[in-house]
Amino acid sequence: MKIGLIGTGRHGSRYANHIVNDFEETELIGISRRSEKGREQAREWGTVFFEDYRELIHSDQVEAVIAAVPPVLNLEIAKLCARQNKPLLVEKPLATNSEEGERIVTLMRDAGVPLTVGQTLRYNPVIRKLREELPNQGRLFTVYANQRLEPSDLRWLENPVEAGGGITFHIAVHVFDALHYITGLKVVRVSAMCRTCRTKNLEDMALIHVEMENRVAGIVDVSKLSSSRSGRYEFICDNAQLHGDQIHGYVDSIAAARETRIGSYRPEPSIPPLLADWLTYLRGEGENPVSGEDGLYAIRVSEASRESAEDSRWVNV
Repeated sequence: MKIGLIGTGRHGSRYANHIVNDFEETELIGISRRSEKGREQAREWGTVFFEDYRELIHSDQVEAVIAAVPPVLNLEIAKLCARQNKPLLVEKPLATNSEEGERIVTLMRDAGVPLTVGQTLRYNPVIRKLREELPNQGRLFTVYANQRLEPSDLRWLENPVEAGGGITFHIAVHVFDALHYITGLKVVRVSAMCRTCRTKNLEDMALIHVEMENRVAGIVDVSKLSSSRSGRYEFICDNAQLHGDQIHGYVDSIAAARETRIGSYRPEPSIPPLLADWLTYLRGEGENPVSGEDGLYAIRVSEASRESAEDSRWVNV
């Protein structure tokens, strides 16, 4: 599979290194990046540098496209991939708003071109263990999730046009998808409080009350304020509580007053298993690892959260 990669910054370069070093069945046929550093990266990876990502998509040498760019570019990239019949793996969030996200999903579906969204948190071993263990805990009543990260130094994340939103789009979108993946339930309405604490333009803190299907209630807590990190999930069920932290690598079960460690995991990259499943899907031998519809759902919850934060009311997703 000859892959063209658009966006080789901090995250996109991870895709490039895995494609070049970890997969015999793939070839990084070309890259495109706004920065001139892309030329140096192309030499390092032994590939072609395209000044314009449109030329990369149109290249006869490119069979499939990965985009790890500010989400404002995703709609145009999807349009070109649909016209050129080239499968697209696009990093989350799918778009800057649900309207554009729906257009991306619709045009790729109508063209019959595969669309996959890079919700890589699904491949974290803690998230997978929580999904495996949750059905054994009895009826689910409430959930709690946090993802707290250090402040970002990426300038475009402070630009509303490029980013679409702050942490509700770029951090909570991961959590909403993970909760859906673990529980099989979707968020149906939200009530949120968002604040700009260390940033100027876009929110870097959000506390979001969620109501999910089956009357499951919960709280999502995301921020980019501290130099510390956590990614904790808690599920309060009929028989026990299930706790885990996807950053610190553990899963615990609490039954009565006793807490038991049921899983410990070292950090491992989540891009390789996503790429492996994506390639299997493109060969027609497996299912889409993360559908465009799932990516659209996550940004709809994020968008509803930002709308709710304007006046602290409940907003349906």
